[in-house]
Amino acid sequence: MPASRPALPRGRFPAALAALLFLALPAPADDTPRPNIVWLTSEDHGPHMGCYGDTFATTPNVDALAAKGLTFTRVWSNAPVCAPARTTIISGLYPPATGSEHMRSLVPFPKDKKMFPQYLRDAGYYCTNNAKEDYNLAKPGLVWDESTAKAHWRNRKAGQPFFAVFNSTKSHESQVRARPHTPVHDPAKVKLPTYHPDTPETRRDWAQYYDVVSRADADAGVRLKELADAGLAGDTIVFYYADHGAGLPRGKRSACDSGLRVPLVVHVPEKFKHLAPPEYKPGGTSDRRVGFVDLAPTVLALAGVKVPEWMHGKPFLGPNPAKSEFLFGFRGRMDERPDLVRSATDGRFVYVRNYMPHKPPGQHVQYMFETPTARVWKELFDAGKLKPEQTAFWKPKPAEELYDLRTDPDEVVNLAGDPAHAATLATLRTAQQALAAEIRDVGFLPEGAFRTRFGGASPYDGARTEGAYPFKQVFAAADLASQLTPDGVPALRALFKDGDSAVRYWAAMGMLIRGEAAVRAAGGELRGALKDTSPDVRIAAAEALARYGDAADQKAALDLLIDLASCEAHGVFTAVAGLNALDAAGDRAKPYADAITKLPTKCKTPDPRYDPHVQRLVTDLLAKWK
Repeated sequence: MPASRPALPRGRFPAALAALLFLALPAPADDTPRPNIVWLTSEDHGPHMGCYGDTFATTPNVDALAAKGLTFTRVWSNAPVCAPARTTIISGLYPPATGSEHMRSLVPFPKDKKMFPQYLRDAGYYCTNNAKEDYNLAKPGLVWDESTAKAHWRNRKAGQPFFAVFNSTKSHESQVRARPHTPVHDPAKVKLPTYHPDTPETRRDWAQYYDVVSRADADAGVRLKELADAGLAGDTIVFYYADHGAGLPRGKRSACDSGLRVPLVVHVPEKFKHLAPPEYKPGGTSDRRVGFVDLAPTVLALAGVKVPEWMHGKPFLGPNPAKSEFLFGFRGRMDERPDLVRSATDGRFVYVRNYMPHKPPGQHVQYMFETPTARVWKELFDAGKLKPEQTAFWKPKPAEELYDLRTDPDEVVNLAGDPAHAATLATLRTAQQALAAEIRDVGFLPEGAFRTRFGGASPYDGARTEGAYPFKQVFAAADLASQLTPDGVPALRALFKDGDSAVRYWAAMGMLIRGEAAVRAAGGELRGALKDTSPDVRIAAAEALARYGDAADQKAALDLLIDLASCEAHGVFTAVAGLNALDAAGDRAKPYADAITKLPTKCKTPDPRYDPHVQRLVTDLLAKWK
């Protein structure tokens, strides 16, 4: 491996002197050149590109890159939305291990660890990001040499290797619905996925989606030309990828293939062909399974930097490219709407495990409903005018889903109950459970518990503190609560007496998930849980009683939820949970409309990323009863 240049002391020398010192540093001992590395990234689109066989797409620049590089066909973003997806990339860790899975959140970075550009900078690389960060983890010191809309590899010192990211926002979800817009791609010729209804609005959104993907492709073309004009194309390994699935409902935010599968094209110039995987050939394809968690270790390996053992990912390029048997996905809270989904794929079959199956995939995330497709799709569902395969998005989820991408690329035929696929289901279920145990998945804790349970420590470190997070017990309770097995109720009733609040939380959730019969059977335990020391347990029990209890239970539960929905009194995490429970109670909560109107919608939060959630929930609740 080439030796790394030692890191310069930060902030102790004038810039000119620092440059001279850098040039005076010895070159790697064996004079092996180190590649420049450029990432061309874009937002909110799947593999809807010519190089992936989509003849409707217009993506000449990435197609040309693929013609001389390698196209990866089995790539998952791990998260189906930008912030946790980018958090996966920057850390090399699965966000369910760090508590950073929730959209627009912020938690401490694990101690004694770095974001991967910091390792590159220590090794002498000039690292720039132009310009989106959006991390759910607090940065552990200076990460980039420059991270602005003007950041560019041109600003490096003479002869310095560089790692540069250029992100295009042209294909973002917001651009799919931006009007006025004259479609370039013909809406009449769009091939709609099976799960979407065939309406003018849906066709228009899909046509505009293809238009904005073309714009992102054009941005990539500009950056590729810059490298060529500077004579650096032969010295630079180039990646092109998008940050998660298509910015349309059941794409973005969905932890299945349609929300997680992304394009990835890599060009390795001849000078560095020893760093390409064995299957590399110009214009070739690779079915090697790649996740975003693998990007950080891959770049470090390409730069000759030792990959930290604590990273969850594996290099798929470099001197010793690894292969993964499975890819994993996840979904946590999406803006104002909590959820808990985990998924896995072997490249052909997709397994989805829903730990909150009572929540439909199409929860009312306000930002998603700004897209015409979401609104018209929900209106047709409410009117009973959808085909069967188009209704699942708006209904409670099954505990488990299994799809065969070979025969069902749109993932609408659930094979989880098919005996012919029992072995595949068991294999992927085991893989998902094994990963959760390996990384000590903290997503099975309510989000607010990250702070009450771990104090100021990062959830990653807190979960590894002796006695702080009994993962096996909590996971077993969550599994029992959400599997909907007939024998679950008696076992869950016993868990109301457990000493750990997260286990009691899942006991209450198990009754809520099962509905009226379970709530009647565990009425005594749920009424007792209204006085639990944990607000999360109280809210889960209150939602169950508000939805399925008798009149007295409903009143006690709704009174409690109104109190807990005050972010001034109880904080943003408890308020968000309480408001979601009130929303789930439907018209039973309507008599409390005046009280909801008076709730504070602005209060102190741990970070501005949390600020919009309460306001959005209050607005949605009141809009239902106008």
